Amino acid sequence: MAYFPAFIQLDHKEIILIGGGAIAQEKLEKLLDFTCKITLLAKEFSPEILKLIKQHNLNYIQKEYKKGDIKSYGVVIVAVDDIEVQKQIHKESRNYNCLLNVVDLPELCDFIFPSYIKNGDLTIAVSTSGASPAMAKQLRLFIQSILPKDINSFLQEMREYRKTLPKGKERMRMLEEKAKNYIKGLQK
Repeated sequence: MAYFPAFIQLDHKEIILIGGGAIAQEKLEKLLDFTCKITLLAKEFSPEILKLIKQHNLNYIQKEYKKGDIKSYGVVIVAVDDIEVQKQIHKESRNYNCLLNVVDLPELCDFIFPSYIKNGDLTIAVSTSGASPAMAKQLRLFIQSILPKDINSFLQEMREYRKTLPKGKERMRMLEEKAKNYIKGLQK
């Protein structure tokens, strides 16, 4: 199964993360790189998750999952060990207009979490469509090791050009040339 690579704007999406253990924490930490608009639901939360909830002022519901708990959310992440609960949530999610991720069960997922690099405006995602998360991680680490330290400054400069220069072919050519020269400078 192949996944289409897409970057989703989460500011207007209600997100629920079901689970309170180590895997839920891992997913929560990744989501926090992009949004704080997250509700957590679990019967019990680890001390680390409780710390993140407090630190980021997140909504949380401390109870067991029940049918209907996901109906008002646009993004649902299931990070529980109970396969029956995972299947139940998957089945229920088909009735709603939501994107679903069930940790470690790609066949139940509408999307997966890629291995990614986040550096200011730069986000690079690496995925093996679930074939080898370990390889995706190693590729991410390699790419991260060769990224120039000033990439974010360059991107801020490019953002300013895009804001201030009039749209059109001339601007496109100039921005393309600046990007090409930046990369050529790295290859020396």
